[in-house]
Amino acid sequence: MSLKFSARLIAALVAAPLVLAMTGCVVAPPPPPPPAPHHPAYLHALTDLRDARWNLEHRAGDSAVSSQEDVAIVETDRAIGDAKTAAMEDGKNVYQHPPEDARIDRRGRLHHAAELLRKARKDVAEGESNPQAVELRNRVIGHIDNAIRATDHAIHDAEAGL
Repeated sequence: MSLKFSARLIAALVAAPLVLAMTGCVVAPPPPPPPAPHHPAYLHALTDLRDARWNLEHRAGDSAVSSQEDVAIVETDRAIGDAKTAAMEDGKNVYQHPPEDARIDRRGRLHHAAELLRKARKDVAEGESNPQAVELRNRVIGHIDNAIRATDHAIHDAEAGL
């Protein structure tokens, strides 16, 4: 009796998947995830923002830092923080540091910082396909715009000898 029961059990275990497959009841593996949507070039922007901050903080010449440079540094730090958050939400590796896009000119660190900030703004301002990320991207742009204005004022102050 137990041999007869075992043979039936084995037959049922073998037949069950075949019956399910023939009736379309087999669970298929999930489809692959959709491709990542296009997002602004946060990693390039982060590189440019970090380099701009360094140039703002390490300006050669007088040891006094103008209040406009302080504002530019604070706004750049805020832009870096928000850009890092946005990049991480996009699944990007924020520890990857692509080379900076801007090239230094002979006019000095403040001019180079302004150039880097403008390049970072251009990178971040690319089209955003994720509606939830638009507000964060706009905050990054706002911080960069504030840093650009403050850097431009600092350049004016330095050139005027203030």
